[in-house]
Amino acid sequence: MTTELITIEKLVYGGAGLARIGGRVVLAPFVLPGETARVRLEEQALEAQLEEVVTPGAGRTEPLCPFFTRCGGCHYQHAAYELELEQKRAILREVLRRVGKLEAPEEIHVISGAPFEYRNRAQLHVAGGEIGYFAHGSRRLVAVDQCPISSPKINQALGALREMLADRRFPRFLRSLELFTNEAEVQLNVLETGQPVARRFFDWCLERVPGFTGGAIEYPVRQDLYRVRHRSFFQVNRFLIEQMVDCALEGAGGETALDLYAGVGVFSLPLARRFAAVTAVESSASAADDLEFNAARAGCAVSVRQQAVEAYLESLEKAPDFVLADPPRAGLGKTAVRELLRLRPARLVVVACDPATLARDLGALTAGGYAIERMTLIDLFPRTFHIETVVGLGLADDAGDLAAFEDRASEPNLDLETAVRDLGERGKL
Repeated sequence: MTTELITIEKLVYGGAGLARIGGRVVLAPFVLPGETARVRLEEQALEAQLEEVVTPGAGRTEPLCPFFTRCGGCHYQHAAYELELEQKRAILREVLRRVGKLEAPEEIHVISGAPFEYRNRAQLHVAGGEIGYFAHGSRRLVAVDQCPISSPKINQALGALREMLADRRFPRFLRSLELFTNEAEVQLNVLETGQPVARRFFDWCLERVPGFTGGAIEYPVRQDLYRVRHRSFFQVNRFLIEQMVDCALEGAGGETALDLYAGVGVFSLPLARRFAAVTAVESSASAADDLEFNAARAGCAVSVRQQAVEAYLESLEKAPDFVLADPPRAGLGKTAVRELLRLRPARLVVVACDPATLARDLGALTAGGYAIERMTLIDLFPRTFHIETVVGLGLADDAGDLAAFEDRASEPNLDLETAVRDLGERGKL
């Protein structure tokens, strides 16, 4: 292992800063563009270990969290928030260019909120009588007593669980759990355990965890109330849900709309007030059931289909007027893109949580005849490298066809789900 002095060129997707040593790419954590840093580096390794920042850059700030750099949850607490937003916009442009072979619009709008206390959901790990988060890139537990990016109710529940850990009644085989809250109630989901957790543990939580509920959470968003049960997906940033919905549905209206990867209906219910007929597609049985319940309670006419998006699209013969897709990190993928290009809805909005898979999908959609009309970066995950993007597309005047898509589909990048997130790919930037 050698010690090197490097100068950071830029930040790349994944949270690291990129530097070069004799033409060789090096990635270092917790640095900023323009900084000079001393790092430790193994021969032929891509990632370096930061020893010290020799020359701090503009925008460096003191981290709020005492566990920053040890806990793997945050990547940018050393940066002023405005600088973080600026860098994320630049990273999004570069990922679209490198992976999707396309240029982002001249203007990428940014929607942001409070950079701390925003998370309504947190995944925690348990080991050796401690609770906390894993260190970056490992399964080594970093015990924490508070988390500045998590909401007050999450931190209150974390404190109660820390006290319970000292009691012999705590199940030692419980390895990871998830907390979800609406700031009044707290839901606890067991994610990983060596054996089933007995009912008495949850009864104990009712006594010790303020607001604990063994059932669903009722989450309010404007005039609607969303039932969210165990394992049903819901947005993580408690401050930006309404703005995200407004952004995704900007200017939307007409006869028919399709909500793909619909979850519990955060987009479906507002769509039902803008369109005569709305179909929501969700593969999770729990989420689809919650969606039906939420739509019925709100008096919204939504047809819910509990099946894979790809299968549903393949069954359609006629395009809806408007399609909204909010896929997981894997993105739309080749089959869903192909079917959307076959149907050719006049308007399509993609809500993406991974810029690499977004770039792949947009590359194929634009090759097949769509044009990017607007792009908004919504910072749902401040202080982390994650980037949420809303993209509005319409059919181009010189619309391509499926043949152009099939040509694009043969390119290697189309099938990469983690192109830039993978260290090897990031090293090529």
